[in-house]
Amino acid sequence: MIRLEDVHKAFGPKTVLRGMTLHVPKGTSMVIIGGSGTGKSVALKCILGLIAPDSGRILVDGKDATTGDRDAFLARFGMLFQGGALFDSLPVWQNVAFRLLRGALKRPPAQAREIAIEKLRRVGLKPDVADLFPAELSGGMQKRVGLARAIAAEPEIIFFDEPTTGLDPIMAGVINELIREIVTEMGATAMTITHDMTSVRAIADNVAMLHDGVIQWTGPVGKMDDSGDPYLDQFIHGRATGPIEAVR
Repeated sequence: MIRLEDVHKAFGPKTVLRGMTLHVPKGTSMVIIGGSGTGKSVALKCILGLIAPDSGRILVDGKDATTGDRDAFLARFGMLFQGGALFDSLPVWQNVAFRLLRGALKRPPAQAREIAIEKLRRVGLKPDVADLFPAELSGGMQKRVGLARAIAAEPEIIFFDEPTTGLDPIMAGVINELIREIVTEMGATAMTITHDMTSVRAIADNVAMLHDGVIQWTGPVGKMDDSGDPYLDQFIHGRATGPIEAVR
């Protein structure tokens, strides 16, 4: 479903991606791991067309991601942002139904609200949450609202950016379980970036280790612990010594 082929991206003198190549099969869950500043978020933004790569190719469902109808292209995606990225001035249901109230996916408000409440139920929130504002919700509830928004338009591809950041271990486990269930139910292709190894083991079919702008290792999550790759081994075990230099 998603192919990155020798993708390069630099910002002035700072090179972030140095030839990233990655293939994500349709209907699978790929988790990209790696240290802060290694280019994980840049890779997602390049796929979405928010950032233009300097060279290389990005294909989505076999087609060049940089050409064609942008609205139709973006309609295929859903995204759960790291900080939730909810609109403070909108009630919860309008946050969830944001894409259904405007643009190519526009629905009548009553129908959009009905869909929003259905998606809120799917992530474990009661209908009375719909008319609250984000500031009235806990961090875990905000993350669930963000997840409901990500799936509101029934996307084929869903991106998850650090889905458990800022959550306690129990709520992180709940979110991981929801993500796994929803992706499986929808048959969606998922890409997640995270530092949380518990999340990796809970939601990944395949794992890719991004370091120094390239994929150092990729494979099934079940082979991660016995990969034999020194970069991956150091990262998943949190060792201070190894080929990845810790910034002091």
